[in-house]
Amino acid sequence: MDSRRDALKIIGAIGTTCAFPFAADELYGQSAAASGAARFFTSDEMATLGVLADLIIPPTDTPGGSGAGVPRYIDMVVSGNAGHQTLFRQGLEWLDGAGAAPGKARFRDLDEAAQVALLTPLCEAADAGQLDHPGARFFAALKNMTADGYYTSRIGLVEELGYQGNRALGSFPSCHEH
Repeated sequence: MDSRRDALKIIGAIGTTCAFPFAADELYGQSAAASGAARFFTSDEMATLGVLADLIIPPTDTPGGSGAGVPRYIDMVVSGNAGHQTLFRQGLEWLDGAGAAPGKARFRDLDEAAQVALLTPLCEAADAGQLDHPGARFFAALKNMTADGYYTSRIGLVEELGYQGNRALGSFPSCHEH
């Protein structure tokens, strides 16, 4: 691969809108949850979420998904929703089973090319709305939460998107009256 961002193109574009399943005061949830133990996931599952977050949003000149705290954010969101808990636990187990090879019983033990090859059909099925495909419903939720977590983090919102905060502008140079 030419760059880790190419993996994002292969796995699929992240939706342009985010549907936040939490209160506005939790938008920087990964910062609040950055210390201490995970609320729901095991340490192995958190490590796998880190790999998945970096495959969906790879590091470039800014940190990727794991560097922005996406696994902690997903843990925070999933810990409060029994349906998400079942979906994510089964999805992570499915990934480990689907990627099983001699001596490599876990998804995160596969090389990046094998990981992307395993995720690509899940992404295609999720994007096509074929959520009955094994793992596709999990991947759709994972991709959405990764985007939500990344672009509500300081790294995604400020460093990558250049958001400068709620500031009053003295003029709007690109705004013309008709």
